[in-house]
Amino acid sequence: MEGKMKAAIVRKTGTPLKIETLPIPQPKAGEILIKVAACGICHSDVHAVDGDWNPGPNLPLIPGHEVAGHVAAVGAGVKGFRLGDAVGVPWMYSACGHCEFCQAGMETICKAAEATGYSKPGGYAEYMVADAAFVARLPKKADLYQIAPILCAGVTTYRGLKRTKVRPGQWMAVVGIGGLGHIAVQYAVAMGMRVAAVDVDDEKLKLAKKLGAEFTVNAKKADPVAEIQAKLSGTHGAVVTAVATQAFEQAIGMLRPAGTVAYIGLPGGKADQIRTSISAITNWELTVTGSNVGTRLDLNEAVDFALRGAVKAKIQKVRIGQVNSVFNAMRRGKIVGRMVLDMA
Repeated sequence: MEGKMKAAIVRKTGTPLKIETLPIPQPKAGEILIKVAACGICHSDVHAVDGDWNPGPNLPLIPGHEVAGHVAAVGAGVKGFRLGDAVGVPWMYSACGHCEFCQAGMETICKAAEATGYSKPGGYAEYMVADAAFVARLPKKADLYQIAPILCAGVTTYRGLKRTKVRPGQWMAVVGIGGLGHIAVQYAVAMGMRVAAVDVDDEKLKLAKKLGAEFTVNAKKADPVAEIQAKLSGTHGAVVTAVATQAFEQAIGMLRPAGTVAYIGLPGGKADQIRTSISAITNWELTVTGSNVGTRLDLNEAVDFALRGAVKAKIQKVRIGQVNSVFNAMRRGKIVGRMVLDMA
């Protein structure tokens, strides 16, 4: 397919996105071209555009890694896709498939992996190319705007919850009730966990309660570690979706003995360092683990929860021309739920 498309692009990190008219990309062997309908706006996109991470993104960059749309063209050798099929594209654009990590079902840490909207062009555009082997297949009737955030916020929090090994009936602390956190609460509830929600915003904590959290604490008004230890005797697990350094440090203190915390949120710059108690981790046999997006299996499982209605992102649709104002609101922590670009 030839022609032009609109896209939001950054040519130098630390500068605003610009809306430009660009050629529609062409799919190579093993790839598909997708006509984008929806693309969730993730806090990771802000970090990419601001140049907060090392190594930085491939420039010029079209961000966006929560992409839902329809197949518009297929490259050579691609089988199993028809024009018009509904598909989703996550952060993990591709992995090598043959290294020790891929073979062990840990393709999320493949050293040759590519990232949608970071090392590869993403979904802040009317069209994008994706690796056919790594897209999610979606039913025709799927609400693509609702599904878009599940492709990152959903699969990432779902995998993080799984990595804590918390069982149904046990307590899970969800620290940070933003775009990821409000979805993490729902997955935890759907997986049979009891949820304690922690944030610094009463409005977000009200949302968490509405979504099934049994216990909430505003970390600006009370010490969340003391509250959770006093009222719940600690939690069996925790996931941190916030970006404040203190949240990562406090989450360890929220655990009961033998508990596990999974770090999901990614602070930028100097906020990427924490201080913690080695003796507490050792004496109480605590586990601190990282959790990076999700494998294709995680993706399919996470999407299935959403398609069955067990998890639903709180979304607000915006147009591509509003993306810089959304980014500014995200930098100030003013977004409740998930903003989704309407590219249709």
